[in-house]
Amino acid sequence: MVHTFEKFGLKIVVDVASGSIFTVDSVAYEVIKYYKENGSFDGVEDALEFDKQQIAEAVFEVKSLIEQGVLFSEDTYKDMNLIEKRNLVIKAMCLHVAHDCDLRCRYCFASSGSFKQERKLMSFDVGKKAIGFLLQNSGSRQNLEVDFFGGEPLLNFDVVKKIVEYAREEEKKYNKKISFTLTTNATNLSDDIIEYLNQNMENVVLSHDGRPEVNDFMRIDRNGNGTYSKITNNILRFIQKRNGKTYYVRGTFTAKNLDFSKDVLHLYSLGIKEISVEPVVLDKSSPWAIRESHIERIKEEYDILAEEYINAKFKGEGFSFFHFNIDLTGGPCVSKRLSGCGAGFEYVAVDPEGNIFPCHQFVDKPSFKLGSVFEGIKRLDLVEEFKKNTVYEKDECSKCWARFYCSGGCAAANYNMNGDVKKSYVVGCELERKRVENAIAIKLYLMEKGIRS
Repeated sequence: MVHTFEKFGLKIVVDVASGSIFTVDSVAYEVIKYYKENGSFDGVEDALEFDKQQIAEAVFEVKSLIEQGVLFSEDTYKDMNLIEKRNLVIKAMCLHVAHDCDLRCRYCFASSGSFKQERKLMSFDVGKKAIGFLLQNSGSRQNLEVDFFGGEPLLNFDVVKKIVEYAREEEKKYNKKISFTLTTNATNLSDDIIEYLNQNMENVVLSHDGRPEVNDFMRIDRNGNGTYSKITNNILRFIQKRNGKTYYVRGTFTAKNLDFSKDVLHLYSLGIKEISVEPVVLDKSSPWAIRESHIERIKEEYDILAEEYINAKFKGEGFSFFHFNIDLTGGPCVSKRLSGCGAGFEYVAVDPEGNIFPCHQFVDKPSFKLGSVFEGIKRLDLVEEFKKNTVYEKDECSKCWARFYCSGGCAAANYNMNGDVKKSYVVGCELERKRVENAIAIKLYLMEKGIRS
């Protein structure tokens, strides 16, 4: 399978199976498109309005690439069964240390932090059991990941600190290394907490939706007040003290702010350089839901962002937009390309009572409970279902040119929108293809101009 598109004056060709990407001239571009549509070069000289010698030279070059196996290559991954053969090895865990939150964001998928359950904080005993479960079920993996999540995890900050201290001692016994991440709404970032996070968290994700009028409408506290001023001051103070360590400011856009490129650029104007703004995933009954009728408008916003991204790079400045980060030289391993995040068999979430779920977005769905940190994983049938949830198990993915970039999309989004982890979420797919095109084009254009992306 080959995908062709044009961007920034470049004619770009993506060979899906091999991962090869080319920029070509107009003649080669049309020759490739002709072969893609017809399955042969027969009649190409009469079909294209170029000099016949130029066409012949382009055909020769394209044939050479086909013979090398880097253009119109065979997909050899589908018969490997790499995922199904793997043992259950947990390498990453999302710890729900707080099923409570001090905000009442209008679009919250977690029911304002409660996940449709009683508001509750994780005890240190449950946290210890969770760390033990991770260490004991991580096989030969040495580098592990734990994300403190909620609700708002800083509402349970003392337990977070105790879990980290405990994990640091336990990991030595297993010859492992745990990297910690914390996701926060940034309302409780005191100087002491900032100092602790900077010393102990490999990554920190901070929530902010952009422009004051957008953030203050969507991200409100228990009394209905906006949070822009408070969280902006806290986030900027945090970044100033971060000293170059990894962080992301993550926003959500909805039907209310389809012009979300302005929110990304607003965050950048504040001095925030690491940005991720994601489309909300909500049932169509919600007034904030992204609908299929919004797709073209959203694509235009990604195009605006791509232009602004390049303009900033030309000025010697620039920001990192999560969906434009792409590695054209290596990229993720084959297993990652086929299965994505590994939810349910490499990555799990643990609720405050120690119950284990495939990921943080399944915690409010009892039917997806895999087991607990006390008794281990019991629902091996569910584990197998998630292991097999590769790009080849989804009809839409198997036909999609971007399948090895998105790895089949989000299982939770598929389930939430379609009731089936294997049925692709159409809006998500359309937007992902657009983001990948822009990411590839940005990389190639900046390389051509000699600018580091």
